[in-house]
Amino acid sequence: MNTLSKSPRVVIIGAGIVGANLADELTARGWTDVTVLDRGPIPLTGGSTSHAPGLVFQTNPSRAMTRLAAYTRTKLASLIHPRTGESAFNPVGGLEVATTAERLAELHRRANFAVAWGLEATVLDPESAAALHPLLEADRILGALHLSTDGLASSVLAVELLRARAEARGARFLERVTVTAIQHDAGRVTGVRAGDSVFGADVVVNAAGFWGPQVGELAGVPVPLVPLAHQYVTTTEVPALAAWTARGAGVAGRTEGAGREPRGDRGTPAEGAVVGTGNSARLPMLRHQGEDLYFRQVGNRIGIGSYAHRPMPARYDELPELEGPGGPTGSMPSKLAFTPEDFDGPWEQSRLLLPALSETTLQDGFNGIFSFTPDGGSLVGESRELRGFYLAEAVWVTHSAGVAKAVAELLVDGQPETDLRELDLARFEQVQLEPDYVLETAQQAFVEVYDIKHPLEPRLSPRDLRLAPFLARQVELGAVFLESGGWERPHWFEANRPLLEELPADWRPPERDSWAGRFDSPISAAEAHATRTAVGLYDLCSLKRLEVSGPGALGLLQRVTTTPMDKRVGAVTYTLMLDEAGGIRSDITVARVAEDVFQIGANGGIDALYLERQAADWTDGTVRVEDITDRTCCIGVWGPHARDLVQPLAAQDLSDDGLRYFRMARTSIAGIEVRLLRVSYVGELGWEIYADAADGLALWDALWEAGRGLGVVAAGRGAFNSLRLEKGYRAWGSDMDTGHDPFQAGLGFAVRAAKEGYVGREAVERLRGQELASRPQLRCLTVDDATTVVMGSEPVFSGGHPVGYTTSAAYGYTVHRPLAYAWLPGELDVGDAVEIRYFDRMVPATITAEPLVDPEGTRLRG
Repeated sequence: MNTLSKSPRVVIIGAGIVGANLADELTARGWTDVTVLDRGPIPLTGGSTSHAPGLVFQTNPSRAMTRLAAYTRTKLASLIHPRTGESAFNPVGGLEVATTAERLAELHRRANFAVAWGLEATVLDPESAAALHPLLEADRILGALHLSTDGLASSVLAVELLRARAEARGARFLERVTVTAIQHDAGRVTGVRAGDSVFGADVVVNAAGFWGPQVGELAGVPVPLVPLAHQYVTTTEVPALAAWTARGAGVAGRTEGAGREPRGDRGTPAEGAVVGTGNSARLPMLRHQGEDLYFRQVGNRIGIGSYAHRPMPARYDELPELEGPGGPTGSMPSKLAFTPEDFDGPWEQSRLLLPALSETTLQDGFNGIFSFTPDGGSLVGESRELRGFYLAEAVWVTHSAGVAKAVAELLVDGQPETDLRELDLARFEQVQLEPDYVLETAQQAFVEVYDIKHPLEPRLSPRDLRLAPFLARQVELGAVFLESGGWERPHWFEANRPLLEELPADWRPPERDSWAGRFDSPISAAEAHATRTAVGLYDLCSLKRLEVSGPGALGLLQRVTTTPMDKRVGAVTYTLMLDEAGGIRSDITVARVAEDVFQIGANGGIDALYLERQAADWTDGTVRVEDITDRTCCIGVWGPHARDLVQPLAAQDLSDDGLRYFRMARTSIAGIEVRLLRVSYVGELGWEIYADAADGLALWDALWEAGRGLGVVAAGRGAFNSLRLEKGYRAWGSDMDTGHDPFQAGLGFAVRAAKEGYVGREAVERLRGQELASRPQLRCLTVDDATTVVMGSEPVFSGGHPVGYTTSAAYGYTVHRPLAYAWLPGELDVGDAVEIRYFDRMVPATITAEPLVDPEGTRLRG
């Protein structure tokens, strides 16, 4: 639970759709000392909410983002004007059309995302799609994705209704207030200054939208987003649409426009105070993502949004001033002048898709500002730099209520129901917060907003930001690099292609389809074979490495992990960090380097920040948490010949008696000081070898030279991922997160019942006693046809009904068949048949006992 009082002082900066939702969510939970400030008039503040087209398409490759959108849909639909009966959400449904075979395949993949995450979605034939949208002609498309529960939000109406409800519970909204300072003391926020006024605060939430970086600057907190303009136009009346409306199929009553009238008594909006612009439609929303376009009905006109233009970053000093009350046609900072030359191509494509638009012209248009981040995601959570200063930034209307709910849960309960790792600001590495990086990648996110993105697809620029010290050797071996967190990571090595000729017949993988085969090579099979039969060198430099040191280090790790840490120096422990509800916050490897020094193999910056905060909150300043990733390097040496390779170079006895499994040693290899951890993520004998980055090239060269007569290969992530799945090793974030407990995830062995006093202990012990068959479980699937390689995030069916979804997937080179892990109902068991829907076909699969390779662990122990 939050350590603050029951109703701490909360100041929310920004009264748009996010800030208003957050005030509502907090006051509903009993936090009533809530002040919402905005520089503009409320509800038409002049920010993105004021002009947002309101499209709520729920489908997303991310399960979390889909859940946040689904909550937004449900909550906005519940907001009804008490006098006019207008709703803040109009469930007109959504259509995404395809005009190419590639885009049609993508619609099937998107339909699978929707079904996997619990939505009902159908890919329609052209005739069925045209029947739903009278302006759409069947012969123009190949098909369409339809979700009947998608719809249009009336964002300004929602703000007004949320404001009234929050104010009735005690919140206050103050308009035309410009924040000039964020006050703090001893690293914690204390208040917000606006001119001569100071608002005391225990919590400040930056929900200022595209103004977020300016507010963040006041707090010393980088907010990596760029305001970018996006074109939106409205046509003149469409005769065909007017005729359809006249036949009784269209909009009754009020159709468009927005304005504000005086508020009623007791915080209730006066009748007609705000018109719900989403209610001006009966046609489903339409997206033509192949041409970066979307369409929505606006009375008898059509609104068109386009991303098919050059990125247009907005400078704060060039934004227009807000004029008057901020009406829909007035000047406001978020609406820039329309640039018609950028709309020539989109207008042509619009008329090709919807021929009825040829009878219209453009009535009005503007370039509206929205927030874009380096990866296109939102920015949510407490900042690293200032305690009590939270972000709810780069959140579009689609996810607004969902994000607000999650932030409220984070503040009031200490943790959100939905795992927020994909939104957490700490997901970015320091290099990804640099202004030049943010500017370039945010613009690229704009360009790619509707692109078909492969899950392994790397960004093209910027690259070569974080490099292994032995990169030159990898390049010489023909490494094919993909990118993650700024790191260049080899996925296979072209130098190993000749090994395919020597590969046993049963090890040769089947040819993959064009999607699964993208960013893949059969060379990974040769690298996996060499690891299983000889020895491989793996680049592990991108693994997040932390050093926790000081007199309180042991106590800190005892508090945050599920297994005892009070072991002798040299012990290595695989353990979990949980949240208070028993969900898996992370899985980490802890090596005790000295009495007061521990090395942590973590899952990223979110883990680092969590440990820093725990150290600050629960120790007396005697603990230091240091990220040592960039100044060190790591090479994995694994395979049955690993000992033969490393022992001649090492001062340490590497026999089972000299260094047992899950032990570490500080020693030297070829005269280089190293930390040697006997652990393996691929299920083979070997070590993770850590050294100073300055010694990395010499370390690689020494290991490579020693392995020449042993069949050593450099191996990449393709082989790595296959081998770890064959061994049943989970990947946090892919296979499990805070929404899963250890017993569901098959990690109950890492939770010691005798250990007490750690975060989540009470919850996880209650879970231990529950019947596992009554809850979803992470299961291993093998694909029956032995050829179809799925990619993850596909829905799994049993008895013709969707029952779960896949997580990690790969071809199992050792077991000669494709593998996938999946969350499935507990009543399904080993041997049961299921089906994975891959694009538009069902792929039979079988639940299989795990691990598939070396279940007794004899290979690991040499």
